[in-house]
Amino acid sequence: MSYTSSLNNIHKQGLFGDHENKNDLIKLREVKNLTIYQLVKFKNSSADTSKMNLDGLRLPEPLKVKSNNSTRILWMGPDSWIVISDNKNIYDTFKNDFSDKDFAITDLSHSRTIIEIEGSLVREVIKKGSPLNINDLKEGDCSNSIFHAITITLDFISDSPEVLRILCLRSFGESLYHSITDACLEFGYKSE
Repeated sequence: MSYTSSLNNIHKQGLFGDHENKNDLIKLREVKNLTIYQLVKFKNSSADTSKMNLDGLRLPEPLKVKSNNSTRILWMGPDSWIVISDNKNIYDTFKNDFSDKDFAITDLSHSRTIIEIEGSLVREVIKKGSPLNINDLKEGDCSNSIFHAITITLDFISDSPEVLRILCLRSFGESLYHSITDACLEFGYKSE
């Protein structure tokens, strides 16, 4: 099965908005070709998740992210995580360490759009469409919110430079892209 990006027809490279004579443009890119799984512990399971590893990472605490060079694990709620990896064989790790009598593992790889924004003004962009107070969030944090009525997940990748990934359902990808790029116009942005 081949993957076709939900932004395939609208994501264009170039400089947009108020970009003239500015050195600190927001950078915007679509993140593709990642494997995404939802991992949920069953309510009646007695598995101790505090001692479990996935790709060398412990499962994160509430509103936190654990990561290495190839995998990010985002806490999504009690006993629920999203695993994002460029390791195409990450499912093999699930099979060995997470039994199907204790966990539901769902492949979400083709059901999400991921937009990554970078620059000193990324928080200002998010503030234009989300009620979430993101001032105190930093690298290694994650949160669910909305952006112009679209449900999103925010993954704070880095503080220096500020890099933020925004995930949404694939069917809302184009709408989110238009909302994010519109919010970036005031500051100027480079689409990569």
